[in-house]
Amino acid sequence: MKKLILVRHAKSDWPEDTEDFDRPLADKGLKEALHMSRFMKDNNVSIDYFVSSPAVRALNTCEIFNQAYKINILTDEKLYNPSERNFESVIYDLDDNHSSVAFFSHNNGISNFANSISEDIFHFPTCGVAGFEIDCNSWSEFDGAKKKLLFFYDPGKI
Repeated sequence: MKKLILVRHAKSDWPEDTEDFDRPLADKGLKEALHMSRFMKDNNVSIDYFVSSPAVRALNTCEIFNQAYKINILTDEKLYNPSERNFESVIYDLDDNHSSVAFFSHNNGISNFANSISEDIFHFPTCGVAGFEIDCNSWSEFDGAKKKLLFFYDPGKI
């Protein structure tokens, strides 16, 4: 069994003259990410690898989560403005030694991808987190594997 955890970046700001890629987290986003990462760690959500969009707001969210987890972080351009296929491409590149991986990415791509692998229809709020159990021994078997939603956490409701 593998676990895939999808995390939408926390609430961001958009200062004047700032490109989309360089948008920082808002103060609310910093608090959301800290709260959510502690909640997940306190509830024994195990993660052994992080893959983040390199965009500032996603990577900052990932780095805040890593204050709780202290694990390796990889960035992948495919998670910035992603399509469903982008997520699959990153999944197929994962090392099978990682059994529980979290992706930090953006809407609408992250919501679309989550809904494509689950019958539970939902829209990710900022810093929303969904965890899926993937019935496979290798990430290369992802496409044909049975997928089950384990949890969906909305930072405004925890």
